[in-house]
Amino acid sequence: MFALLATEPVLSPAQAFVLGAVQGITELLPISSSAHLYLVPTLLGWPYAGVAFDVAMHAGTLLALVAAFWDDWLRMARDAFQADASRRTQARALFGMIVLATIPGLVAGKLLNDEVDQLRSVPLQATMLLVFGIVLWASDRFTARARDDRVPGWGTSLAVGIAQCLALVPGVSRSGITMTAGRFAGLSRLSSARFSFLLSTPITLAAVVYTGLLKSRDLMQHVPTGTLLIGMATSAVFSFLAIRLMLAMVRHIGFGIFAAYRVLLALALFAWALRH
Repeated sequence: MFALLATEPVLSPAQAFVLGAVQGITELLPISSSAHLYLVPTLLGWPYAGVAFDVAMHAGTLLALVAAFWDDWLRMARDAFQADASRRTQARALFGMIVLATIPGLVAGKLLNDEVDQLRSVPLQATMLLVFGIVLWASDRFTARARDDRVPGWGTSLAVGIAQCLALVPGVSRSGITMTAGRFAGLSRLSSARFSFLLSTPITLAAVVYTGLLKSRDLMQHVPTGTLLIGMATSAVFSFLAIRLMLAMVRHIGFGIFAAYRVLLALALFAWALRH
């Protein structure tokens, strides 16, 4: 999320619309938005606007996250000052766990700022899609007990936060690796998905703020404001729909369908890479 902007040709509004939709659909599903945002323009022969454009699309995702989980954040803030000690303690603990789980990703993103963009290649991303697709399936298949907890626990939160660092490698998937870690830690499908989405908010906010402060001038030189807004709006709409879809699907069918998609996509990409 924190790599430097690549100086590439300007995207068209139609391309920004498509990439915004790709961002919205793939960021919050466990299938890797960074891989898709690189692979789609690569395979279609479109210009790649760079990681800074990818992160700008995260602003749309951030809006969707706030809208979808507004009640959760509001309840957390309200309960943190409740007279009821149990509700107050639980709300403050959950907030603290989100902060704890966010710190490793922020530190890793800062330290690996200049290295992330060097990792973008079709074979590498195909490998990550395949490997962590299998790991996602294994976490869902072999987790014997599942805690349906709104507050995951300090150890689980730290484990999820450390796992989130792996998402800097394109193809891993931030939502995928955090849900995987949550499942291996014993959380239910729904609990691991909800904590992953709550954790998405601060890390996405950090990426958007970082880009806005340090990269906005360069970004506007390569992508017109109107085109950028089209992508962000599309990202927001599709991100919101993806959240609803994910929460509905994990209640009934689990993560297996996403793992299968990752494996099939990886195999298709390996075949493509061998021919090019």
